[in-house]
Formats: sequence, C-alpha cells, structure tokens
Amino acid sequence: MKNNPFPPGDLDRRYLWEMLVNRDIKAFVSQDWSMVQDDFIAEGFMGIDAGKQDDVDKWELKYPSLESYKTEWLSQAKEFTKVDLEEDKEEAFHRVTVLQDIEIQGNFALLHKKFFGPMQKKGGGQIETDWQTLYRCKKVGDKWKIVGFTGYMPLMAKSVDTPRDTGKSLPKNASQHKTAGPYAPVLEVNPGKLVVISGQAAIDKEGNVIGETIEEQTAYTLDNCTLQLATAGCTLQDVFKVNVYIKDLKEWPRFNTVYKHYFTEPKPVRTAVESGLLMTLRVEVEMWAVKK
Repeated sequence: MKNNPFPPGDLDRRYLWEMLVNRDIKAFVSQDWSMVQDDFIAEGFMGIDAGKQDDVDKWELKYPSLESYKTEWLSQAKEFTKVDLEEDKEEAFHRVTVLQDIEIQGNFALLHKKFFGPMQKKGGGQIETDWQTLYRCKKVGDKWKIVGFTGYMPLMAKSVDTPRDTGKSLPKNASQHKTAGPYAPVLEVNPGKLVVISGQAAIDKEGNVIGETIEEQTAYTLDNCTLQLATAGCTLQDVFKVNVYIKDLKEWPRFNTVYKHYFTEPKPVRTAVESGLLMTLRVEVEMWAVKK
C-alpha cells in the first residue's frame, strides 16, 4: 500500500485516490471484485477501450454495462495470477501507477490515471504499461462512484499543439550513440526571447512533496514545469535545454520512462547529474525555452 499523496484537508481527492489506486490495485491482485463493487454506479455505466491507439475512430465501446466490465476485469485478474514477476505484484502496480490530475467540479470529477514503465517477469520478458485511463466519477452522498471510463489511451506528449515554428531544429547530420535516451544530441536555436525556469520538483502549492516513487515525482515535476512555462506563453514544445538533478542514478531508466512522453521531436538537449536534494525529493528539473 502506498501513502496517499494528497493533503489531509483535501478529502475528495484523497478519497478518489484511495479508491482508484490502493483499493483498485489490491482488489485486482487479489481477484476480489467485492472490494470494488460499491465503487461503481451501474445505471448508465459505459467503458471505452482505446486500444492504445491514437486514432479516435478506432476506439470501441467495449463495456456497455458494468456487468460486461466486471466479467473482463475478473478475466484479466485471473490471467495476471499466472504471471510471475521479479517483485511483489502490488508493489509493481504501485510503482508504475501515477494518479495526480484530479479535476473536481461540484459533485463530478475527471481523473487522469497513468501507467509508466515495465513490470519485469521472472526468467525474462516484461509487461509494458505505457497507457492512461480517464475516469468519470460522481459523488453520491459522502462517497465517490465511478460512472464510466476511457481506458488504454496512449500516453501523448503534453507539448503537442498546433504546429508552429518553435525556433529550434535538429541539424541534418546530427547523430548520437545507440544507447542514448530521449534527447537530441544538438539543436540549432534561432534568435528569440529566452524563457528560463528555475529548478522544479514534485512540490505542491503548500510546499508538500508529492509522490514517493521516481515515476510519480517525475510526472508531477514535469507538470510543474509545464505550468511555469505557460506563465511566459511557452509550452514544452518550446524547450531546447533541460538540466536534470536526480538523487539516485539507478532510477535514471525509470525517470526516462516518464520523461519521454512529455516531449515531441526534436526533443531538447539534456544534461543529468546525480545530486543531493532537499527533503524526500528524488528529482529536480530546470528548463530553457525559446519564445518566437
């Protein structure tokens, strides 16, 4: 079980997180539908399967009723028991699961649940978990219920928007070694206004550290970077230089698993160093962008 990242005063988000992370994971690994059956509203329930495809026209109404979803849920849970992982199954799910974007308007909520990175199988092989699910929830009395979802959506770069001249380009003959990560070896940057943001981390407005794993903290940190860039009229698409300060370089591959989904090509040039960080922070990121 993972600690709830939302502050004690944020009762609604704490409840939603507990429902769709701790309780959902434990129930699935235990094949125990009874643990989550009261978390749904059967009337009008609808589940859409995106099939990890960008083409919305190929998304399917796979679960037209809660009963149809329950049948599939139990089937997948049973199949998962046959898989042997290198780590505890609940811990594996917690490691790859990130739920931090929860929008609440009155008695309705939209939740963005994301999955980053692989689960390693014993004897080799892995289960990839790069997708996201949008949950639609409604508050009934003092409890939140799931009324529908769109699942298995591909993780899309947050910087994607209307194509435009961002003032940066990859030189024609640029190249890098085969083990290079999600970054460009060199970029040409045209003159424009520079926007530089200070190092951002997984810290909310109240100064609380959000997230325990490197995946959670990376996502929250990059979201904070996005917000800071937006104040200057920029997006991640305008970023040409990134500096990363990570507490433990052993977590570098897991950092990259999240990071690569936030940028379109050409990705920014990047430098990373292992560094001591304040409090329980696992990563800090600063960015340079060009504003045309």
